[in-house]
Amino acid sequence: QVQLVESGGGLVQPGGSLRLSCAASGSIVSISTMRWYRQAPGKERELVATITSGGVTNYADSVKGRFTISRDNAKNTVDLQMISLKPEDTSVYYCYAIIATNKYMVPYWGQGTQVTVSS
Repeated sequence: QVQLVESGGGLVQPGGSLRLSCAASGSIVSISTMRWYRQAPGKERELVATITSGGVTNYADSVKGRFTISRDNAKNTVDLQMISLKPEDTSVYYCYAIIATNKYMVPYWGQGTQVTVSS
């Protein structure tokens, strides 16, 4: 069984920084694309950042230049470094990964971690 576990959320003042981490564990053969999503109260879940197995990244326009996604393929982890945080970044952040445990690639979600940007 595969699990994704996020950590690093919390309360931060506007302009501050946070680093989110997500670790995948279980019977993992390989991990393809990894992503961070977020969902604010009353809003749809939105894609924040993507990183491929080869390290190619893509970002939502709202976070470009402020967020950086990275991964460690040896440790099966993906991080999201967030700087210059704004109140509108307040959301539950979810880790997502496409993981092969045998011959199938299956999407998995983490349980989410709350990020609150407020003075």
